[in-house]
Amino acid sequence: MADYIRFDWAMKRMLRNKANFGVLEGLLTTLLEEKITIRHMLESESNQEEEYDKYNRVDMLAENSKGELILVEVQNNNGFAYFQRMLFGTSKLVAEYIKRGEDYQNVRKIYSVNIVYFSLGHGSDYAYHGTTEFRGMHDNDILQLSPFQAEKFKVDTVSKLFPEYYILKVNDFNRMAKTPLEEWIYYLNTGNIPEKSNASGLDEARQRLLLDRMTKDELAAYYRHLDNIVILRDNITTERAEGRAEGRAEGEARGRIKEKLEIARKMKVLGIDTVTIAGATGLNESDISAL
Repeated sequence: MADYIRFDWAMKRMLRNKANFGVLEGLLTTLLEEKITIRHMLESESNQEEEYDKYNRVDMLAENSKGELILVEVQNNNGFAYFQRMLFGTSKLVAEYIKRGEDYQNVRKIYSVNIVYFSLGHGSDYAYHGTTEFRGMHDNDILQLSPFQAEKFKVDTVSKLFPEYYILKVNDFNRMAKTPLEEWIYYLNTGNIPEKSNASGLDEARQRLLLDRMTKDELAAYYRHLDNIVILRDNITTERAEGRAEGRAEGEARGRIKEKLEIARKMKVLGIDTVTIAGATGLNESDISAL
């Protein structure tokens, strides 16, 4: 089996090249279940206004043939506020890509595609899709567009006017790839493309993302990237292990204090004086008096 470049590296270094658009178009076509043709890339980095923005930039911003914006981010870092980060990204795009004074009907449709290599939230699936809908507080009905709005905006539900979110939890995929999306997730997870995979875009990946097409300098930078990922994952694992150890230690300490308080309570019932109880249990006399 040939060796292929990991997708997270390709996103940052290669897929911005028009000659390689077919790889990303294939993934987006498979995920969105409609033909996606990237006309050009839109650079959001030039629109940064604050220092904080550079930590929330997208890896890639594309525009499809319908003029809809597709925000694609690959993330290795474990961010506990990543959901808010997604919201920040789409909200910023909505504001950036409408001119001041322009009618709100011209707000652009946005798809936020998030490929995360860490555990995000709690769930059993590896792929999630999120939309916005308004549900009746009393009748539980879903608010619909009026016939005029549906005709004007060319959509059939309110949710299609709002950003849509996709989350691919790459590391959570641990099954045989049977569908086109699963073939893509398998590649995103392992960096390998099975010979029989035929999902849209993977054939282009086979041709353009071969490891042996890299120059010596590119290969050295790529291997440094892989080393950094290993270090990052090791740090995350270590932090979690230390957190669990600290939690166990705190729990054991609380258990010992609880046991001492119970002993002190029993001694107090027997009429033993506070000073003696404090000496026997190591508790403060004020804590014993409060029992």
